Amino acid sequence: MSNTEIIEAFIGAFNRMDWDAIDDLMAEDIFYHNIPMQPIEGRAAASAFLRGMDPVGVYWELLSIAENGNKVLTERVDNFDLAGGKKLSLPVMGTFEIENGKIQAWRDYFDLGSFASQMA
Repeated sequence: MSNTEIIEAFIGAFNRMDWDAIDDLMAEDIFYHNIPMQPIEGRAAASAFLRGMDPVGVYWELLSIAENGNKVLTERVDNFDLAGGKKLSLPVMGTFEIENGKIQAWRDYFDLGSFASQMA
């Protein structure tokens, strides 16, 4: 599987809310950073954070993807249906670093103000 295919599978797993498949694609010692927030280290912590959102629906719309060596860059709109009918739609630029077929580092860049206003 190419690095691009790994990230496409990762996005597909999010869209199915297949948390086990998401976990399987992350390295045990992954570094995960939503840039305006504090970084998270380790698959267990990253998984707990991701599952903690507790969405009822997920659709990550992949707008662009590019691969250069072990890095894959994505331009996305991450859409979440949350409990109580709340919806979140967030433009995101993501950088993924792949090692040995697993996501070793994942950095997402987004506007924290847009996130906060939608979560209010």
